Amino acid sequence: MALSDQEQQRLNKLEQIVAQGIDPFPVRCARTHTTRQAIAAFELEQVKPTPAPVEVTIVGRLRSLRDMGKSLFAHVEDGYGTLQVYVRRDMVQEATQFELFKRYSDLGDFFQFSGTLFRTHTGEITVNVSALKILAKALAPLPVVKEKDGQRFSAFADVEARYRQRYADLAVNPQVREVFRVRARVIQALRRFLDERDFLEVETPILQPIYGGAAARPFITHHNQLHQDLYLRISFELYLKRLLVGMYERVYEIGRDFRNEGVSFKHNPEFTQLEFYAAYMDYRDVMALAEQMIAYVAEQVLGGTQITYQGHTIDLTPPWRRVSLREAVIEATGIDYTLYPTAEALYAAIRARGLPAKEGATWGYLVDKSLLSEVEPSLIQPTFVYDYPRDISPLAKAKPGDPTHVERFEFFIGGMECGNAFSELNDPLDQEQRFLEMGRLYAAEDEEAHPMDEDYLRAMRYGMPPCGGFGTGVDRLVMLLTDTGSIRDVLLFPHLRTRD
Repeated sequence: MALSDQEQQRLNKLEQIVAQGIDPFPVRCARTHTTRQAIAAFELEQVKPTPAPVEVTIVGRLRSLRDMGKSLFAHVEDGYGTLQVYVRRDMVQEATQFELFKRYSDLGDFFQFSGTLFRTHTGEITVNVSALKILAKALAPLPVVKEKDGQRFSAFADVEARYRQRYADLAVNPQVREVFRVRARVIQALRRFLDERDFLEVETPILQPIYGGAAARPFITHHNQLHQDLYLRISFELYLKRLLVGMYERVYEIGRDFRNEGVSFKHNPEFTQLEFYAAYMDYRDVMALAEQMIAYVAEQVLGGTQITYQGHTIDLTPPWRRVSLREAVIEATGIDYTLYPTAEALYAAIRARGLPAKEGATWGYLVDKSLLSEVEPSLIQPTFVYDYPRDISPLAKAKPGDPTHVERFEFFIGGMECGNAFSELNDPLDQEQRFLEMGRLYAAEDEEAHPMDEDYLRAMRYGMPPCGGFGTGVDRLVMLLTDTGSIRDVLLFPHLRTRD
């Protein structure tokens, strides 16, 4: 690998360290305090009438270095904060340690410092170093971060470079690290909410012989020994509902789904999904549970149910607005799609309004993709949009008295679709007929197509209780709670096109 001038200089320093018999990557290190714990211990001691010396050993990455000749000041950062260290030639136990630090250290190196805490004349808590040890030599300099008007600016002028080198992005940008701490707390809160309501967390197959449970194009792989094509799952749904047949009444899973579709600010081919299924619930019960869950997560993670997302103040406090898809579409476009019972008539009505529409699409596809897309950007406050076309919802129960719609809802926050739910179809004969209808309506390569799953139908024939199901994208929820405009900013390693 070709080295830059700075990297070559650092490599030269590494070689000189080794030549002195010092291991620049030692096997062991010792830490008595994190930077946060060290500061807390010092402040606790200072309130006592006669403070005792606070001895610490801290470790971390060099963030700043100021050479004063016979002494040096530096700032050390670990995963908990930053602490200043003071290294003086006549205070360290071995002169070689001072020379090592003075001559061969660089910003980004990892060191271990031992000493007594004191407060400088400027009031900064500092380690008066008595011993030090290099832990890891950094051969490449981290991107430079500068501050201007209270804002931090990184050398990553190309945002894509931050995604490609997320490790460096995290190393220099604390606000990026915080996003992923929030993400972890979101997942913990989701689990806690469901666990406390007697849901059982389970794991279902990622490699599946038949994909299903959503309208999406799958990734295909091949098992060599079995001579069998397999699919990366696009949803957990059909496996989780099999478990309801097996007499678990409430189940959920948090994990990865994979969809071979376009990439956008809210789509990544690999993403994290939460799905839960509960026996003896319908989609109205699921609405109530879903709004409670999202509000609970916001309270646990942010301390309240009011958030700011992309300039909008959003209140997640239940109850949320509920509006039928028909009412929402009329409000946004002026089109009452129920007055156009055929795909051809609806296509003509949509085009007459100057809206985009896919020629030859089914009636339900036109409602969902052409009309609902006009509604979505306006749904800033949390909103349940319910009752969807039957021909795009093969796994949902029919709406009583309405053969064209099913008991399905999606919820929207911040102008973005965030989840999907049904009163789940539990009639095996109806389900088989729906699969057959989907096969007639959609070509095999169409992402709306849903393959026939004989084993799922077999499970249903043993008897499936009435149930409600729900799915939400965890990544989009994290986007909302961190006021992040792109899904790539809440994925540690988002998928990117290969550079030439």
